[in-house]
Amino acid sequence: MIPLHRTRLESLRDELQKRGDRPSLNLPAANLDLVEALAVVEEYSTLCETMYLMMAADRRVLNVERMVLRGALDLLSNGRVRTAHMESMIDASAKRVAELGEERCLEECLNHLRADPVRAEIAVVLAAAVAAADNFISPEERELYEKLTVGLDMTTARGEELLAGLVKPSA
Repeated sequence: MIPLHRTRLESLRDELQKRGDRPSLNLPAANLDLVEALAVVEEYSTLCETMYLMMAADRRVLNVERMVLRGALDLLSNGRVRTAHMESMIDASAKRVAELGEERCLEECLNHLRADPVRAEIAVVLAAAVAAADNFISPEERELYEKLTVGLDMTTARGEELLAGLVKPSA
């Protein structure tokens, strides 16, 4: 057994203690806009990217689709997500899709969403709303919707149930 001698460890202990004694983050002095923006991105970026993938599925990103996406984020966040945050997340999603490709981005979104079934269902419903934003659901948007539901192990019945809940009953 190797003996532990305090005197031999003092200089290492002192050096590690000095390195570990860094000034703490003082959040009140931090830029609250930055802190808020980071929290928003953490909470909503996967939903935003899923909706962006649907927006771009037919290779056209229409203003009406952006409006639906922004409205969805505003509703989900109870107004906490600002337009600047939304536009930044949309731009980041576009860059990620350009860099990584649609399939890899979709797989990463699916991986995040699988961990939270409620959020996964929300993402499916919101993606469907984005697809319908221009009053036409393209074959590419239908294909992406299928990839979402299959990738999230959602049954056809559950997918239909989610969408049926959106239809207002006739008077």
